[in-house]
Amino acid sequence: MNDLTIRHMQPGEIALAVDWAAAEGWNPGLADAASFAAEDPQGFFIGELDGQPAAVISCVNYGAHFAFLGFYIVRPDLRGRGHGLKIWNAAIAHARPRVIGLDGVVAQQANYRKSGFALAYANIRYGGTVAAPPIPNADVVALADVPAALIEADDSTVFPAPRPAFLRAWINTPGHVGRALLRDGRLAGWGVIRPCRTGRKIGPLIADDRASAETLLSALLASSGSGEIFLDVPEINRDAVALAQGLGLSPVFETARMYTGAIPPMRTDRVFGVTTFELG
Repeated sequence: MNDLTIRHMQPGEIALAVDWAAAEGWNPGLADAASFAAEDPQGFFIGELDGQPAAVISCVNYGAHFAFLGFYIVRPDLRGRGHGLKIWNAAIAHARPRVIGLDGVVAQQANYRKSGFALAYANIRYGGTVAAPPIPNADVVALADVPAALIEADDSTVFPAPRPAFLRAWINTPGHVGRALLRDGRLAGWGVIRPCRTGRKIGPLIADDRASAETLLSALLASSGSGEIFLDVPEINRDAVALAQGLGLSPVFETARMYTGAIPPMRTDRVFGVTTFELG
């Protein structure tokens, strides 16, 4: 355990964490690594043994009060030797004194509680194959054409801290397609679809109500055609669950959204698709 050397990842090394996440079955996006370091380049850690990768983790700081932990993976042949705890402690230290959130696998909830995390709700990944819908509503526009200030203000209703650098990177990453729904000059909803190792994921999907979310979802699907999709839904948003089920999608994975302390009131009723389990 004492031989593990921990350091910050270089931006080009984040792809390793994404590859390990893919090997765990988490199905990351093809271009996720390009935008993950935008908000906090120092928030990604690698543990090495004899110069070889042994463990990875991220704990991205969003401003002065909130951080999100992800990519907590120890190489399978090295598990059970204390390397995970050592790199975990390094990530937690990077975030202090911020409140930390995570989307953890359900089986590890008890261990996360020992580190001060409390369950907020479950997120459920729904997946399945859908057909391309007809031409979308005329009120739907390209997300890149919407002023960044409008998107950031709307995001503040569903995420505990400002994340302008991440949002800009996420929206503009090649291969990512964003759409927004405008009503009377205001932003009624917005979302992004991106290609993944398997199929495509929609996230975030933020909307005032189910009808708006369905309009946006149709526009996003129309941009990419038929095929397999995944939508990560907060279980406490019953309209979001109904939307996923209405598409014929089935649960394929579940996480526990947990926090180490209080966060500002969030409009989870507007979250029809979580941005990413790795960064919140």
